[in-house]
Amino acid sequence: MVGSYDISYFKLRNFSYNMLFDFSKRYLFATYRGFYIPFTAAYKHRYLIYLLIKRDITTRTSKTIFGDIWLLLQPGLQILAFWFLLDVVLKIKFPGRVAFVDYFLIGMLAWFLISETLLRSLNVLSEFAGLYQRTVFPIIILPVIPLFLSVALYIIIMAITVLILEGISTVPMAILVIILLSLWLLPFCYLLAIIGLFIKDVGQFFPFLISMTLYLTPILYMPGQMPEAMQWILVINPVADIMALIHASLQGLPWDYGNLLRPVILWLLLLAPALILFKRAEPYIRETL
Repeated sequence: MVGSYDISYFKLRNFSYNMLFDFSKRYLFATYRGFYIPFTAAYKHRYLIYLLIKRDITTRTSKTIFGDIWLLLQPGLQILAFWFLLDVVLKIKFPGRVAFVDYFLIGMLAWFLISETLLRSLNVLSEFAGLYQRTVFPIIILPVIPLFLSVALYIIIMAITVLILEGISTVPMAILVIILLSLWLLPFCYLLAIIGLFIKDVGQFFPFLISMTLYLTPILYMPGQMPEAMQWILVINPVADIMALIHASLQGLPWDYGNLLRPVILWLLLLAPALILFKRAEPYIRETL
């Protein structure tokens, strides 16, 4: 009787291990697919993406004197206004090697990229609905349109800002920071595209969520200024970790391995489900619209 129990136990344990191994293998494969499929599709339809981005830029800047330059001028002027307010008018100073205005401007530029990409991703399928409702169209490339456009703009703006604040030696790292940030945003773009299309209430709530995330992320203040009783918010807020890594790489501020591990784990957890959800919802997208 004891021997039968032991055999059954070992069989159950081996079965559990096999299931766990099989699930892990399939999940890793799905994660790999979730990473390369969007870029494979983007490369295959690169000319179409170029035309869509060009069309989007033209729509946003048509009938203006400066034309496409406004896409760079708008965030640039916002940064200039923040600098004037913080450094000239309020003269905000905090102890530390990095001036607060420099800290704020670098973080705010990264935040502009994050917020603009996520807000546009939420409505991207509705925005481009006229292109695919009645014709065959590679819908999988649409969630990356806001991402590619934002990255192209903010690589230039971040490089110029870092050149002025930190010197020319930091410019290559600034470009790399924007590229890595765009990779981290990739699963969020696909998830929000589907959620925004099928759950309209999210579109009403999401701007508030974006605003609250800004206030709970050390951009408008240094991390040490967060009350000690609320420091746990910086641990569960992945954008706070992203900001810590950005300031560490561009301004030499302190960071820890938790700042790196938490965003990477979140990215790995979301990448496969984001693509699977999008692919399974794809046949219903046209019907929904």
